[in-house]
Amino acid sequence: MKTVIMAGGKGTRISSIAKDIPKPMIMIEGKPVLEHEIECLKSQGFIDIIITVSHLGKVIMDYFGDGSGVSPSTGKPFGVNIEYFFEEEPLGNAGALFKIKEKLQEDFLLLNADAIFDVNFIRFVEYHKSHGGLVTLFTHPNNHPYDSGVIIADEDMAVQKWLTKEDNRPRFYKNRVNAGLHVISPQVLDTEIDTAKIDLDRQILKPLEGTGKMYCYDSPEYVKDMGTPERYKMVCKDFREGRVTNKNLRNVQKAVFLDRDGTINKYVGFLRNHDEFELIDGIGEVIRKINNSGYLAIVITNQPVVARGEVTVPQLDEIHNKMETLLGEQGAYLDAIYYCPHHPHKGYAGEVPALKIACDCRKPEPGMILKAAKDFNIDLKESFVVGDSEIDILAGKRAGCKTILIGEGDYGQDVTLYSHIELEKYVVDNF
Repeated sequence: MKTVIMAGGKGTRISSIAKDIPKPMIMIEGKPVLEHEIECLKSQGFIDIIITVSHLGKVIMDYFGDGSGVSPSTGKPFGVNIEYFFEEEPLGNAGALFKIKEKLQEDFLLLNADAIFDVNFIRFVEYHKSHGGLVTLFTHPNNHPYDSGVIIADEDMAVQKWLTKEDNRPRFYKNRVNAGLHVISPQVLDTEIDTAKIDLDRQILKPLEGTGKMYCYDSPEYVKDMGTPERYKMVCKDFREGRVTNKNLRNVQKAVFLDRDGTINKYVGFLRNHDEFELIDGIGEVIRKINNSGYLAIVITNQPVVARGEVTVPQLDEIHNKMETLLGEQGAYLDAIYYCPHHPHKGYAGEVPALKIACDCRKPEPGMILKAAKDFNIDLKESFVVGDSEIDILAGKRAGCKTILIGEGDYGQDVTLYSHIELEKYVVDNF
């Protein structure tokens, strides 16, 4: 599979870091950003690369050549095959694709050259092939969804809405952002576009929303644009501390599994309406600290109201969307949400018979935790379950996790804390 890397941006927002080199050549820990990308691709067998360049593109071409030479930074062979397309005139961030379309005879990876990442591309491509779409977007949560484009998908992960920054968005929405990594079928380049400059998102990808031909691939792996001096400094820090490489799903992950009601939001009994949802004071800071620690932040919650017919799945999604929106406003995010819709006791008006079962996912059973562990390659022995009740502690212990109780009680938990302030301090001191 070929990889196209778009490296033509001027990087005006980060010019204070480097004015005389293109943005992809800014150094991160002794190597250009673009070299980090190429190393990640090469390690997984993606060695046929086309780089589109324009502004100061000769700097990139002189450094990497055709990929057969040796890195000036490391002294090691690049070990890849590189071709270039040089934009004499600005073509937009996708115009070059139409100029090289004859070289793209099968599905290809399309990446931006100004992000730092370490991603399991093999897993990404396999997901794309299994869904059979024309495009698969690499999507993830971030700590500023309110000023990012947001992707809304259905239960099959087909993209229904692509909301750019300027689009009106729902009051509450899932924190799912396009990371700028794509698997694309060359069929999308059969589109007739007559503008001199072509915008990838707005003219090629966004029109595929709602067609069933474009899918999301949600992943917690590290992908960050370093387009501003502040983000550049953050990326450098993350790289030094190992967070970039560690988040690759080829590597074993650690997670904090959080109960929802009474742990994230104020307990009101059976929560049936998003108007009743209110974050507990301090939980946003706790989750933000978990995000910064490198642990995954994953919600596991029993929701018997679905089986009882008191809340529909779309209504539950809206509650969770409110949770993600409010956390996002505080610079925090959840890597995943798992819920159990089952309830074993029958006799409720409006109940859903198919969901009135005894299952292995309803806490204190560990099914949700075990599923997350499989999905994200999580080492449960190095992970924590945090909750406010006995069933949370039992579920954690049955899964082999360490357990933290918030509140009173002795259920065999490993740690007892009495407030979210204490929880925040525990995260800072121990994660």
